[in-house]
Amino acid sequence: MDPKEALKEYDVKKYRTPDGYTSDIAIFTITHDEAAVYGRSLRILLIKRARSNVDGSPNIEGGKWALPGGFIDPQETAIEAAARELAEETDIRGLHLKHFGVYDREGRDPRGWMITNAHYAVVPEHLLENRKAGDDAADVKVLEVMDALNQELAFDHRYIIEDALAQIRLDMVQTTLAKEFLPEEFTLSELRNVILCTAGDIVNEVVKSEPFFWRKAPKFPFLEAVLNKDNSHKTTQRNSKFKTKLYRFTDYIPIKSIYK
Repeated sequence: MDPKEALKEYDVKKYRTPDGYTSDIAIFTITHDEAAVYGRSLRILLIKRARSNVDGSPNIEGGKWALPGGFIDPQETAIEAAARELAEETDIRGLHLKHFGVYDREGRDPRGWMITNAHYAVVPEHLLENRKAGDDAADVKVLEVMDALNQELAFDHRYIIEDALAQIRLDMVQTTLAKEFLPEEFTLSELRNVILCTAGDIVNEVVKSEPFFWRKAPKFPFLEAVLNKDNSHKTTQRNSKFKTKLYRFTDYIPIKSIYK
């Protein structure tokens, strides 16, 4: 049968279609926190949904904290919509986004059967300094993750945040995700603290043991020492009174396999 003839036989009325299609983004950062175990705390950006929308009508789930996000336009993909909504609601642009889940259970949104694609981004703290609430947001804040989970959250965003947290912890120990939190040049101590702060108890013994990590890390294929023009090690004293060697990530992409 000719494809055009086949299309004529298709009856969309036979199937129920979703009432909406959205993208949500979990944006993580790490801030210095003297009270935290490793001197840093993992935080997430949330917006407070305004009580009314731009038209003055009552906003669904108004007054609750939520992940940045919104409806996907027909001419864009979910990840393109995520980037657009992120810019509109927080004035943040150019972040690397990673898709991690689809949420499609009926009843997750009071407006009807809404399907959302969830993404996460990890960013250095300074990129969030100029954040601002968009037209349909009353406020935007960066909250410690556990504190965020204790807020009154809109829709099923608590579950999305929990899933994002599980994914970022896994990616932290299986990929070079840590580089998204760090400056281009960093110390091994800074790298270890970022891993511990994010991944928590799923890190292995190499990371848990500080002396072991300092011995092992310089040999990782995805790290290299930063050298001066005379080939001496470049150092810093930003976190210590002693000079500490600086490192950076290489282009090497580690691949985890169960077939070892």
